[in-house]
Amino acid sequence: MGDRQAPASLVLVQELANTLDVESGKDRLGTADDLARFVRAHELTAFRLGARDLAGLRELREALRAACLAHTGSPAPPEAVTALDRQLSEAPLTLRLDGDGEAGLRPAHGLSGLPAFTAHLAVRIATAAGDGTWARLKACEAHDCQWVYYDRSPAGRSRWCTMAVCGSRAKMRAYRARRTR
Repeated sequence: MGDRQAPASLVLVQELANTLDVESGKDRLGTADDLARFVRAHELTAFRLGARDLAGLRELREALRAACLAHTGSPAPPEAVTALDRQLSEAPLTLRLDGDGEAGLRPAHGLSGLPAFTAHLAVRIATAAGDGTWARLKACEAHDCQWVYYDRSPAGRSRWCTMAVCGSRAKMRAYRARRTR
């Protein structure tokens, strides 16, 4: 991914969203074994994600992808917003103040499985929203791609994961449409 890699606080969100390759249809969360590989690769064993969480995790992935697509100016579908709201409401956060008076969010005590993982992601997203990096995590506008990337352009107006492929294709389609008119 190179220069399109998200900052550390958002890497896990980006990698979850990119477990589905829209163009090829390859889903790295298609089976319980796939989930186990994802959990091991990202050191997520503490959340105790299992096969029962797969459908909800895929729903979370697609809702996060929709939110990232909204960062390019396309409104998120209402069903994605509803799914994300529901999952986040099942994953409460608490405010923690440490001995130095520093404040931070953390997942509520007693969560496990998908709600615990969702709360963990919510902390990362809230932190990124606070430091201005969340809005730069975007999904490629190309309908056959939708790869989630981090927009490092100076103006923050990137719409495609790469100009060399998706951007070029979109511009060529627009050019052909203008020529046929």
